[in-house]
Amino acid sequence: MVISHGSPTADLKEQDIRDFVARATANLPVNGKRVLAIIPDHTRSGPTGTMFRAIVEALRGRVRKIDFLIALGTHPPMPEDKIDQLLGMTAEERKTQYGDVTVFNHHWDQPSALKLVGQLSTEQVEELTSGMLSMAVPVQVNKLVFDYDHVIICGPVFPHEVMGFSGGHKYLFPGIAAPGIINFTHWVGALLTNPVVNGTRDTRVRATIEAAADMVSGERSLIAYVVDTKAVRGLFAGPVREAWKAAVALSDQVHIVYRDKPYKTVLSCAPPMYDDIWTAGKCMYKLEPVVADGGTLIIYAPHIDEVSYTHGKVLDEIGYHTRDYFVKQWEKFKNYPWGVVAHSTHVKGVGKYEHGVETPRVNVVLATRIPEERCRRINLGYMDPATINPQDYANREDEGVLLVPKAGEILYRLRDMSKFG
Repeated sequence: MVISHGSPTADLKEQDIRDFVARATANLPVNGKRVLAIIPDHTRSGPTGTMFRAIVEALRGRVRKIDFLIALGTHPPMPEDKIDQLLGMTAEERKTQYGDVTVFNHHWDQPSALKLVGQLSTEQVEELTSGMLSMAVPVQVNKLVFDYDHVIICGPVFPHEVMGFSGGHKYLFPGIAAPGIINFTHWVGALLTNPVVNGTRDTRVRATIEAAADMVSGERSLIAYVVDTKAVRGLFAGPVREAWKAAVALSDQVHIVYRDKPYKTVLSCAPPMYDDIWTAGKCMYKLEPVVADGGTLIIYAPHIDEVSYTHGKVLDEIGYHTRDYFVKQWEKFKNYPWGVVAHSTHVKGVGKYEHGVETPRVNVVLATRIPEERCRRINLGYMDPATINPQDYANREDEGVLLVPKAGEILYRLRDMSKFG
Protein backbone atom coordinates (compact mmCIF):
# COMPACT_ATOMS: atom_id res chain seq x y z
CA MET A 1 0.00 0.00 0.00
CA VAL A 2 1.25 3.51 -0.85
CA ILE A 3 0.97 6.25 1.75
CA SER A 4 1.39 9.89 0.87
CA HIS A 5 1.29 13.36 2.32
CA GLY A 6 1.30 16.70 0.52
CA SER A 7 -0.02 18.61 -2.47
CA PRO A 8 1.26 21.00 -5.18
CA THR A 9 1.01 23.88 -2.69
CA ALA A 10 2.09 22.11 0.51
CA ASP A 11 5.06 23.35 2.53
CA LEU A 12 6.12 20.35 4.60
CA LYS A 13 8.47 21.01 7.51
CA GLU A 14 11.10 18.88 9.23
CA GLN A 15 8.65 17.48 11.77
CA ASP A 16 6.25 16.55 8.97
CA ILE A 17 9.06 14.58 7.34
CA ARG A 18 10.05 12.85 10.57
CA ASP A 19 6.45 11.91 11.30
CA PHE A 20 5.96 10.59 7.77
CA VAL A 21 9.11 8.47 7.84
CA ALA A 22 8.09 7.01 11.20
CA ARG A 23 4.70 6.15 9.72
CA ALA A 24 6.20 4.80 6.48
CA THR A 25 8.61 2.49 8.28
CA ALA A 26 6.30 1.37 11.09
CA ASN A 27 5.01 -1.67 9.24
CA LEU A 28 8.12 -2.53 7.24
CA PRO A 29 9.15 -6.14 7.91
CA VAL A 30 12.64 -5.15 9.09
CA ASN A 31 12.78 -6.03 12.78
CA GLY A 32 16.12 -7.63 13.54
CA LYS A 33 17.24 -7.24 9.92
CA ARG A 34 20.07 -5.39 8.21
CA VAL A 35 18.80 -2.38 6.26
CA LEU A 36 20.54 -0.34 3.56
CA ALA A 37 19.14 3.02 2.48
CA ILE A 38 20.14 4.34 -0.94
CA ILE A 39 20.25 8.16 -1.08
CA PRO A 40 21.19 10.84 -3.67
CA ASP A 41 24.39 12.86 -3.77
CA HIS A 42 24.74 16.64 -3.55
CA THR A 43 23.53 17.24 -7.12
CA ARG A 44 19.90 16.60 -6.13
CA SER A 45 17.82 19.08 -4.16
CA GLY A 46 15.91 17.92 -1.14
CA PRO A 47 16.00 17.22 2.59
CA THR A 48 18.64 14.50 2.39
CA GLY A 49 19.98 15.21 5.86
CA THR A 50 16.53 15.23 7.41
CA MET A 51 15.70 11.96 5.69
CA PHE A 52 18.95 10.43 6.94
CA ARG A 53 18.21 11.36 10.54
CA ALA A 54 14.54 10.38 10.31
CA ILE A 55 15.33 6.94 8.90
CA VAL A 56 18.01 6.25 11.50
CA GLU A 57 15.79 7.37 14.35
CA ALA A 58 12.80 5.39 13.08
CA LEU A 59 14.76 2.16 12.66
CA ARG A 60 17.49 2.25 15.29
CA GLY A 61 16.59 -0.23 18.00
CA ARG A 62 14.37 -2.23 15.64
CA VAL A 63 16.96 -3.32 13.08
CA ARG A 64 20.27 -5.07 13.47
CA LYS A 65 22.05 -2.53 11.26
CA ILE A 66 21.16 0.58 9.24
CA ASP A 67 23.65 1.93 6.69
CA PHE A 68 23.50 4.24 3.67
CA LEU A 69 24.81 4.06 0.10
CA ILE A 70 25.14 7.19 -2.05
CA ALA A 71 23.77 6.63 -5.57
CA LEU A 72 26.51 8.40 -7.49
CA GLY A 73 26.05 6.84 -10.91
CA THR A 74 29.32 7.93 -12.54
CA HIS A 75 29.76 11.05 -10.38
CA PRO A 76 33.02 11.24 -8.38
CA PRO A 77 33.06 9.72 -4.88
CA MET A 78 32.14 12.23 -2.18
CA PRO A 79 34.88 13.02 0.37
CA GLU A 80 33.93 12.77 4.03
CA ASP A 81 33.51 16.51 4.55
CA LYS A 82 31.12 16.70 1.58
CA ILE A 83 29.14 13.77 2.96
CA ASP A 84 28.85 15.66 6.25
CA GLN A 85 27.48 18.66 4.33
CA LEU A 86 25.06 16.43 2.41
CA LEU A 87 23.72 15.05 5.68
CA GLY A 88 23.63 18.47 7.33
CA MET A 89 25.85 17.66 10.28
CA THR A 90 29.31 18.18 11.66
CA ALA A 91 32.02 15.55 11.49
CA GLU A 92 31.79 15.23 15.27
CA GLU A 93 28.02 14.64 15.16
CA ARG A 94 28.45 11.98 12.53
CA LYS A 95 31.23 10.32 14.50
CA THR A 96 29.36 10.28 17.81
CA GLN A 97 25.59 10.48 17.37
CA TYR A 98 25.67 8.43 14.19
CA GLY A 99 28.86 6.50 14.76
CA ASP A 100 27.05 3.19 14.34
CA VAL A 101 25.92 4.15 10.81
CA THR A 102 28.21 3.72 7.79
CA VAL A 103 27.79 5.84 4.66
CA PHE A 104 29.22 4.29 1.51
CA ASN A 105 30.10 5.83 -1.83
CA HIS A 106 29.12 3.88 -4.94
CA HIS A 107 32.16 2.94 -7.03
CA TRP A 108 30.87 2.39 -10.55
CA ASP A 109 34.36 1.90 -12.00
CA GLN A 110 35.59 -0.76 -9.55
CA PRO A 111 34.70 -4.27 -10.75
CA SER A 112 35.31 -5.62 -7.25
CA ALA A 113 32.42 -3.47 -5.96
CA LEU A 114 29.92 -4.90 -8.45
CA LYS A 115 27.94 -8.09 -8.88
CA LEU A 116 26.52 -9.56 -12.09
CA VAL A 117 22.84 -10.34 -11.50
CA GLY A 118 21.77 -11.27 -15.01
CA GLN A 119 21.63 -10.16 -18.60
CA LEU A 120 19.11 -8.44 -20.79
CA SER A 121 18.96 -10.74 -23.79
CA THR A 122 19.14 -9.52 -27.36
CA GLU A 123 15.45 -10.33 -27.76
CA GLN A 124 14.57 -8.37 -24.60
CA VAL A 125 16.59 -5.36 -25.74
CA GLU A 126 14.95 -5.38 -29.15
CA GLU A 127 11.53 -5.43 -27.50
CA LEU A 128 12.37 -2.85 -24.84
CA THR A 129 13.84 -0.40 -27.37
CA SER A 130 11.28 -1.05 -30.10
CA GLY A 131 14.05 -2.34 -32.33
CA MET A 132 16.38 0.65 -31.98
CA LEU A 133 19.13 -1.59 -30.58
CA SER A 134 19.88 -5.29 -30.86
CA MET A 135 22.42 -6.56 -28.33
CA ALA A 136 22.74 -8.32 -25.00
CA VAL A 137 23.40 -6.12 -21.95
CA PRO A 138 24.97 -7.42 -18.72
CA VAL A 139 23.23 -6.20 -15.58
CA GLN A 140 25.62 -5.40 -12.73
CA VAL A 141 24.83 -3.62 -9.49
CA ASN A 142 26.72 -2.66 -6.33
CA LYS A 143 27.13 -5.89 -4.41
CA LEU A 144 26.53 -4.13 -1.08
CA VAL A 145 22.77 -4.51 -1.61
CA PHE A 146 23.18 -8.26 -1.10
CA ASP A 147 24.78 -7.79 2.32
CA TYR A 148 21.47 -6.45 3.66
CA ASP A 149 18.00 -7.91 4.13
CA HIS A 150 15.99 -4.86 3.08
CA VAL A 151 16.81 -1.89 0.83
CA ILE A 152 15.06 1.46 1.23
CA ILE A 153 15.40 3.72 -1.80
CA CYS A 154 15.06 7.31 -0.61
CA GLY A 155 15.28 10.25 -2.99
CA PRO A 156 13.52 12.95 -4.99
CA VAL A 157 11.48 12.68 -8.16
CA PHE A 158 12.03 15.22 -10.94
CA PRO A 159 11.60 15.25 -14.72
CA HIS A 160 14.69 13.61 -16.22
CA GLU A 161 16.36 13.78 -19.62
CA VAL A 162 17.16 10.05 -19.85
CA MET A 163 14.50 8.29 -17.78
CA GLY A 164 11.54 10.63 -18.22
CA PHE A 165 11.28 11.08 -14.45
CA SER A 166 13.98 10.35 -11.89
CA GLY A 167 13.58 8.34 -8.70
CA GLY A 168 12.42 4.84 -7.94
CA HIS A 169 14.52 2.10 -9.48
CA LYS A 170 16.69 4.74 -11.16
CA TYR A 171 18.55 4.63 -7.84
CA LEU A 172 19.65 1.13 -8.84
CA PHE A 173 20.22 1.82 -12.53
CA PRO A 174 22.25 3.97 -13.03
CA GLY A 175 22.50 5.03 -9.36
CA ILE A 176 24.50 2.06 -8.10
CA ALA A 177 25.16 0.25 -11.37
CA ALA A 178 28.09 -0.67 -13.60
CA PRO A 179 29.25 1.12 -16.78
CA GLY A 180 27.61 -1.33 -19.19
CA ILE A 181 24.01 -0.79 -18.14
CA ILE A 182 24.63 2.91 -17.44
CA ASN A 183 25.99 3.54 -20.92
CA PHE A 184 23.26 1.49 -22.56
CA THR A 185 20.31 3.21 -20.87
CA HIS A 186 21.73 6.67 -21.46
CA TRP A 187 22.25 5.97 -25.14
CA VAL A 188 18.68 4.76 -25.51
CA GLY A 189 17.55 8.05 -24.00
CA ALA A 190 19.78 9.98 -26.38
CA LEU A 191 18.37 8.17 -29.39
CA LEU A 192 14.87 9.15 -28.30
CA THR A 193 16.10 12.74 -27.60
CA ASN A 194 15.64 14.90 -24.53
CA PRO A 195 12.51 16.84 -25.61
CA VAL A 196 10.67 13.58 -26.26
CA VAL A 197 11.72 11.85 -23.02
CA ASN A 198 11.96 14.59 -20.41
CA GLY A 199 8.81 14.73 -18.31
CA THR A 200 7.27 11.55 -19.78
CA ARG A 201 6.48 8.87 -17.21
CA ASP A 202 6.49 5.70 -19.29
CA THR A 203 9.54 5.58 -21.54
CA ARG A 204 11.61 2.85 -23.14
CA VAL A 205 14.44 3.66 -20.77
CA ARG A 206 12.19 3.33 -17.72
CA ALA A 207 10.97 -0.02 -19.04
CA THR A 208 14.60 -1.12 -19.39
CA ILE A 209 15.62 -0.21 -15.84
CA GLU A 210 12.50 -1.88 -14.47
CA ALA A 211 13.45 -5.07 -16.32
CA ALA A 212 16.95 -4.81 -14.86
CA ALA A 213 15.54 -4.17 -11.37
CA ASP A 214 13.59 -7.42 -11.59
CA MET A 215 16.95 -9.21 -11.64
CA VAL A 216 18.00 -7.75 -8.28
CA SER A 217 16.72 -10.02 -5.54
CA GLY A 218 15.72 -8.95 -2.05
CA GLU A 219 13.16 -6.84 -0.26
CA ARG A 220 12.86 -3.20 -1.38
CA SER A 221 10.71 -0.22 -0.54
CA LEU A 222 10.65 3.45 -1.51
CA ILE A 223 10.45 6.74 0.29
CA ALA A 224 10.17 9.43 -2.37
CA TYR A 225 9.75 13.16 -2.11
CA VAL A 226 8.83 16.01 -4.43
CA VAL A 227 10.48 19.37 -3.79
CA ASP A 228 10.73 22.64 -5.64
CA THR A 229 12.88 25.70 -5.02
CA LYS A 230 10.67 26.78 -2.14
CA ALA A 231 9.51 23.73 -0.24
CA VAL A 232 8.94 20.02 0.19
CA ARG A 233 5.62 19.49 -1.57
CA GLY A 234 4.98 15.80 -1.14
CA LEU A 235 6.11 12.55 0.48
CA PHE A 236 5.37 9.04 -0.78
CA ALA A 237 6.20 5.58 0.56
CA GLY A 238 5.46 1.99 -0.25
CA PRO A 239 6.36 -0.60 -2.89
CA VAL A 240 8.91 0.97 -5.23
CA ARG A 241 6.96 1.10 -8.49
CA GLU A 242 3.65 2.13 -6.99
CA ALA A 243 5.08 4.84 -4.72
CA TRP A 244 7.22 6.17 -7.58
CA LYS A 245 4.18 6.52 -9.85
CA ALA A 246 2.35 8.44 -7.15
CA ALA A 247 5.33 10.78 -6.76
CA VAL A 248 5.53 11.28 -10.53
CA ALA A 249 1.91 12.43 -10.58
CA LEU A 250 2.79 15.25 -8.17
CA SER A 251 6.10 16.04 -9.88
CA ASP A 252 4.20 16.45 -13.13
CA GLN A 253 2.20 19.23 -11.48
CA VAL A 254 5.06 20.87 -9.58
CA HIS A 255 8.03 20.62 -11.95
CA ILE A 256 6.69 21.30 -15.43
CA VAL A 257 6.05 24.84 -16.63
CA TYR A 258 4.28 25.43 -19.94
CA ARG A 259 4.81 28.31 -22.31
CA ASP A 260 2.87 29.30 -25.41
CA LYS A 261 5.86 30.58 -27.38
CA PRO A 262 9.62 29.90 -27.39
CA TYR A 263 12.33 32.39 -26.44
CA LYS A 264 15.16 33.63 -28.63
CA THR A 265 17.52 33.96 -25.61
CA VAL A 266 17.54 32.02 -22.36
CA LEU A 267 19.91 32.71 -19.46
CA SER A 268 19.95 29.45 -17.53
CA CYS A 269 21.69 29.95 -14.18
CA ALA A 270 23.34 26.87 -12.67
CA PRO A 271 23.11 26.56 -8.87
CA PRO A 272 26.27 25.77 -6.85
CA MET A 273 25.27 22.11 -6.44
CA TYR A 274 26.31 21.60 -10.08
CA ASP A 275 30.11 21.69 -10.08
CA ASP A 276 30.87 20.79 -13.71
CA ILE A 277 29.10 20.82 -17.08
CA TRP A 278 28.37 17.11 -16.67
CA THR A 279 25.84 18.08 -14.01
CA ALA A 280 25.12 21.67 -15.08
CA GLY A 281 24.05 20.31 -18.46
CA LYS A 282 20.63 20.02 -16.83
CA CYS A 283 20.38 23.77 -17.38
CA MET A 284 20.02 22.94 -21.06
CA TYR A 285 18.02 19.73 -20.70
CA LYS A 286 15.21 21.40 -18.76
CA LEU A 287 14.96 24.39 -21.09
CA GLU A 288 15.69 23.09 -24.57
CA PRO A 289 12.00 22.83 -25.57
CA VAL A 290 11.34 26.56 -25.04
CA VAL A 291 14.34 27.88 -26.96
CA ALA A 292 13.36 29.10 -30.43
CA ASP A 293 14.88 27.59 -33.55
CA GLY A 294 18.19 29.38 -34.01
CA GLY A 295 17.97 30.79 -30.51
CA THR A 296 20.65 30.89 -27.81
CA LEU A 297 20.77 29.23 -24.42
CA ILE A 298 23.48 30.45 -22.06
CA ILE A 299 24.57 28.21 -19.18
CA TYR A 300 25.61 30.84 -16.65
CA ALA A 301 27.83 29.23 -14.03
CA PRO A 302 30.73 31.48 -12.97
CA HIS A 303 31.68 28.91 -10.30
CA ILE A 304 32.33 26.07 -12.79
CA ASP A 305 35.82 25.51 -14.22
CA GLU A 306 35.58 21.93 -15.51
CA VAL A 307 33.66 20.12 -18.25
CA SER A 308 33.51 16.85 -16.33
CA TYR A 309 35.66 15.68 -13.45
CA THR A 310 35.05 12.08 -14.47
CA HIS A 311 34.63 12.18 -18.25
CA GLY A 312 36.41 15.38 -19.29
CA LYS A 313 39.10 13.67 -21.37
CA VAL A 314 36.52 11.82 -23.46
CA LEU A 315 34.48 14.99 -24.00
CA ASP A 316 37.63 16.83 -25.08
CA GLU A 317 38.02 14.18 -27.78
CA ILE A 318 34.46 13.90 -29.05
CA GLY A 319 33.12 17.37 -28.28
CA TYR A 320 29.45 18.29 -28.01
CA HIS A 321 27.26 17.35 -30.95
CA THR A 322 23.74 16.48 -31.97
CA ARG A 323 22.49 12.89 -31.96
CA ASP A 324 22.61 12.61 -35.74
CA TYR A 325 26.24 13.71 -35.86
CA PHE A 326 27.12 10.58 -33.92
CA VAL A 327 24.56 8.21 -35.42
CA LYS A 328 25.61 8.98 -39.00
CA GLN A 329 29.28 8.44 -38.10
CA TRP A 330 28.73 5.55 -35.70
CA GLU A 331 31.77 3.54 -36.74
CA LYS A 332 33.92 6.45 -35.64
CA PHE A 333 32.27 6.88 -32.23
CA LYS A 334 30.82 3.50 -31.22
CA ASN A 335 33.75 2.59 -28.98
CA TYR A 336 33.48 5.67 -26.80
CA PRO A 337 31.43 5.32 -23.58
CA TRP A 338 27.86 5.62 -24.75
CA GLY A 339 26.78 7.47 -21.63
CA VAL A 340 29.29 10.21 -22.39
CA VAL A 341 28.16 10.40 -26.00
CA ALA A 342 24.57 10.65 -24.75
CA HIS A 343 25.47 13.54 -22.42
CA SER A 344 27.11 15.29 -25.37
CA THR A 345 23.92 15.09 -27.43
CA HIS A 346 21.73 16.24 -24.55
CA VAL A 347 23.78 19.38 -23.97
CA LYS A 348 24.02 20.20 -27.67
CA GLY A 349 20.34 19.49 -28.28
CA VAL A 350 18.50 18.23 -31.31
CA GLY A 351 19.62 19.10 -34.79
CA LYS A 352 20.67 17.73 -38.16
CA TYR A 353 23.79 16.30 -39.74
CA GLU A 354 23.60 16.24 -43.52
CA HIS A 355 26.33 16.05 -46.15
CA GLY A 356 28.99 16.46 -43.47
CA VAL A 357 27.44 19.64 -42.05
CA GLU A 358 26.01 19.77 -38.55
CA THR A 359 23.12 22.15 -37.88
CA PRO A 360 22.10 22.29 -34.23
CA ARG A 361 18.69 23.80 -33.50
CA VAL A 362 20.00 25.79 -30.50
CA ASN A 363 23.23 27.71 -29.95
CA VAL A 364 24.52 26.58 -26.53
CA VAL A 365 26.94 28.98 -24.85
CA LEU A 366 29.00 28.45 -21.69
CA ALA A 367 29.47 31.44 -19.41
CA THR A 368 31.80 29.74 -16.95
CA ARG A 369 35.45 29.73 -15.90
CA ILE A 370 36.21 27.17 -18.62
CA PRO A 371 38.55 28.96 -21.06
CA GLU A 372 37.22 30.12 -24.41
CA GLU A 373 39.69 27.95 -26.31
CA ARG A 374 38.38 24.82 -24.64
CA CYS A 375 34.75 25.83 -25.18
CA ARG A 376 35.40 26.26 -28.90
CA ARG A 377 37.33 23.01 -29.05
CA ILE A 378 34.44 21.03 -27.61
CA ASN A 379 32.03 22.76 -30.00
CA LEU A 380 30.21 25.03 -27.56
CA GLY A 381 29.96 28.81 -27.53
CA TYR A 382 31.70 31.06 -25.01
CA MET A 383 30.84 34.19 -23.04
CA ASP A 384 32.88 35.81 -20.30
CA PRO A 385 30.68 35.44 -17.18
CA ALA A 386 32.06 38.74 -15.87
CA THR A 387 30.22 40.52 -18.68
CA ILE A 388 26.86 39.09 -17.60
CA ASN A 389 24.50 40.64 -15.08
CA PRO A 390 21.60 38.21 -14.74
CA GLN A 391 19.23 41.02 -13.86
CA ASP A 392 19.74 42.44 -17.35
CA TYR A 393 17.78 39.39 -18.56
CA ALA A 394 14.94 39.73 -16.04
CA ASN A 395 11.36 40.72 -16.90
CA ARG A 396 11.95 40.61 -20.65
CA GLU A 397 9.79 37.68 -21.66
CA ASP A 398 7.74 39.91 -23.96
CA GLU A 399 11.01 40.55 -25.84
CA GLY A 400 11.71 36.82 -26.16
CA VAL A 401 14.27 36.77 -23.32
CA LEU A 402 13.92 34.37 -20.38
CA LEU A 403 15.89 34.39 -17.11
CA VAL A 404 15.86 31.21 -15.01
CA PRO A 405 17.65 32.02 -11.72
CA LYS A 406 17.93 28.39 -10.57
CA ALA A 407 17.87 26.06 -13.54
CA GLY A 408 18.19 22.30 -13.75
CA GLU A 409 15.14 20.89 -12.00
CA ILE A 410 12.06 22.66 -13.36
CA LEU A 411 11.20 21.51 -16.89
CA TYR A 412 9.98 24.13 -19.37
CA ARG A 413 7.84 22.86 -22.23
CA LEU A 414 5.79 24.35 -25.02
CA ARG A 415 2.07 23.72 -24.89
CA ASP A 416 2.45 22.42 -28.42
CA MET A 417 5.40 20.00 -28.46
CA SER A 418 4.54 18.45 -31.82
CA LYS A 419 7.64 19.86 -33.50
CA PHE A 420 9.77 17.47 -31.44
CA GLY A 421 7.92 14.35 -32.57
